[in-house]
Amino acid sequence: MSEKEFLTKAYAQKLDSEDELKQYRNEFYLQTGTIYFDGNSLGLLSRRAEQALHNVLESWKTYGIDGWLKGENPWFYLPEKLGEMTAPLIGAKPEEVIVTGSTTINLHQILSTFYQPEEKKTKILADELNFPTDIYALKSQLNIRGLNPDEHLVQVKSRDGLTIREEDIIEAMTDEVALIVLAGVLYRSGQILDMKRITEEAHKRGIIVAFDLCHSIGSIPHSLSEWGVDFAFWCSYKHLNGGPGAVAGIYVNETHFGANPGLAGWFSSDKDKQFDMEHDLTPAPTAGAMQMGTPNLLSAAPLLGSLSMFADAGIEKIRTKSLKLTDYMLDLINIELSCFGFKIGNPLDAVRRGGHVFLEHEEAARICKALKDNGVIPDFRTPNGIRLAPVALYNTFEEVREVVQILKKIMEEEQYKKFENKRDVVA
Repeated sequence: MSEKEFLTKAYAQKLDSEDELKQYRNEFYLQTGTIYFDGNSLGLLSRRAEQALHNVLESWKTYGIDGWLKGENPWFYLPEKLGEMTAPLIGAKPEEVIVTGSTTINLHQILSTFYQPEEKKTKILADELNFPTDIYALKSQLNIRGLNPDEHLVQVKSRDGLTIREEDIIEAMTDEVALIVLAGVLYRSGQILDMKRITEEAHKRGIIVAFDLCHSIGSIPHSLSEWGVDFAFWCSYKHLNGGPGAVAGIYVNETHFGANPGLAGWFSSDKDKQFDMEHDLTPAPTAGAMQMGTPNLLSAAPLLGSLSMFADAGIEKIRTKSLKLTDYMLDLINIELSCFGFKIGNPLDAVRRGGHVFLEHEEAARICKALKDNGVIPDFRTPNGIRLAPVALYNTFEEVREVVQILKKIMEEEQYKKFENKRDVVA
């Protein structure tokens, strides 16, 4: 195939006609005249998620307080039900997953429960490219224990400002490290860390490992139980399309079952004991012990619909299409945008690349505003990053082509110059 044929709209349409997942696009609410490439920040609303929320509202209307034990999805068991539906996406056993809390709350719970500094083994290992909320939580937990974060938080340096080398992480695994917290996929560059290798090397040294899956769950397959990963946590509003503020999740490897939760609450209880109202907690014998208070049902309900879609489509097919979309976009960028000063910041190797494309440009903030002015929803990351996420369940190859053409037009006509080169309050 010639380059001229590759660049045509007809070729993009051919790719869409061959797409095994194309029917799922019709399940989402798409804005007319808009290309939505920000699903790695907030996924779109699906009709299934909307209906699931309506169903929970209906059960409240119909049953009142009896909705805790009656109806299609009794509320009392909803966190476990959603955990069971989530487990295949991360390669876990159903009892190892619970849907609860938020990203930051769940990290605090993991640290409060399993970070046990003793003697010289007191340090937490992270990296300098981690999402800020994780670092805030780590520093907070160290401060609570009277440990100086400047001394007890080790952050692996990036050699290029975009990626982290596993060799550098392993080198930092000294006998002073008690726990490691890393992202499965780095939020800026989209680099996938080798979670299996990191876990194996940490365990050789007696270190436990937790992964932040916010940018990997629903985007790439995982095998957490097989890899022996100790803990993981994630949000549900990005690739999982659970909605703004959707309830998050925790994975706890079954080898850690039986631990008393560091931050206990009445939903930490064994279900059979919860309403005995004893003042001595009997923790759930599963990941359910990581819960605290009453579940936020209306923020969890949409996941019933969204996760059913993942069960139907299959995470392997989702990953296959995602790579085809980003491969196609990267090829178009290399051909059409090579003379406009863009730098591709994400790994080119498919094994190392998550679900979005990351471009760097000195005018990134203004370019993102120009994209929005042209009906494209991107994601700006300070200081000079543009994230573009063609999501497998609802974006198309034709949209990928159109976005690159719009970017080319913006640069040729210097449309970005009419905007201020700084981020909005919410970037």
